[in-house]
Amino acid sequence: MDHYGERRAGRGPDGDGCPARRGPDGIWQVSGYEEARAVLRATATVQAGLGVETVEKLPSRFRRPVLYRDGPEHREDRRQTARFFTPRRVDEHYREVMVRVAEAQLDTVRETGRGHLADLSFHLAIEVAGAVIGLTESRPGIRTRLERFFPEKFGTPGLTSLHGIRWLVRQNANWLRVYWGDVRPAVRARRRRRRDDLISHLLDEGCSSGEILGECLTFAAAGMVTTREFVNMAAWHLFGDAALLARYRAADEPGRIAVLQEILRLEPVIGRLRRRTTAPLRLPGDGRDPDAEVTVPAGELVDVLLHRANLDARTVGGRPERVCPGRPMAAGAGAPGLSFGDGAHKCPGAAIALLETDVFLSRLFALPGVRMATPPRVGFKDGIDSYELRGCTVVLTGRT
Repeated sequence: MDHYGERRAGRGPDGDGCPARRGPDGIWQVSGYEEARAVLRATATVQAGLGVETVEKLPSRFRRPVLYRDGPEHREDRRQTARFFTPRRVDEHYREVMVRVAEAQLDTVRETGRGHLADLSFHLAIEVAGAVIGLTESRPGIRTRLERFFPEKFGTPGLTSLHGIRWLVRQNANWLRVYWGDVRPAVRARRRRRRDDLISHLLDEGCSSGEILGECLTFAAAGMVTTREFVNMAAWHLFGDAALLARYRAADEPGRIAVLQEILRLEPVIGRLRRRTTAPLRLPGDGRDPDAEVTVPAGELVDVLLHRANLDARTVGGRPERVCPGRPMAAGAGAPGLSFGDGAHKCPGAAIALLETDVFLSRLFALPGVRMATPPRVGFKDGIDSYELRGCTVVLTGRT
């Protein structure tokens, strides 16, 4: 098997090798692959983090976004919306959008000889996710509104300090901007005539405009923001490794997807997921020593460290810190590892994210003389340990 580059987004030490332990702050740290998958698949856990504490304060009559629901209600919602994310639908309904938008963005690079990768990929992600969600009647400026809603650095809203009040006002203003500029026009159009998209489905379910706004922002974060980051990360790896780029360029679409899946295993966009146990949860250990098995008590917070679990040699094989497309994985483990999560809350848009990344990058790297002029700067979001890549500039050789 061919091995290529190492991880580029440094997330600190890889831990002490213990697959599951209780940290000094009382929060469990799970970094083994099998142990992490067991937490994510467990029915005796509920979502924690990701602002769930704020959502829980909403009136009981307010329908929570799917991200913040668990149990039968969540499973039924996922069952009803699964049709929007099947591989066949992705190919038949969204590929054309991906190609059209990718070509339009790369036309800018062809004309000017340069482009900012974070901007190009964000336009792509917005258009594709907008087609899935139904945000197709937006007023001009959707990118700016989303940039404001998902800033590079977050503050903490509150009423006990000037800083908190400022962020509370800013947060509410950003909600309203997205509602008036994007969600309300889409809802009004679909009240007149339903379409085959998520907003139409939510209207059929009797959701209010406010509830639809919550769902749209949830899917925007999952489908726009994370895909944008992965496009940049995958491009960074390919620009920086001539052998890996040659393999990517020479491969057919399944072969290119395999390269992207392996980069994603090594570089999951979201590095940390949090759950709270609702009953004692037994984790499997290494399968050889029963005494090594761990039971997490009920009511405990558990941090699932995806970026460490994806390096677990017990599951992903030798030299886990290197890119190795097509690496043999243990039974039941997918090529991207746990980068899309697992269990009831596994990301439904995996096929969309991988295909749109490939549609864009395969065309980017087909441009004659394309090279990376400046590498991206790396930042991280606390809580979910997700990377943000900004400042990567691509140019065409011989152009200024």
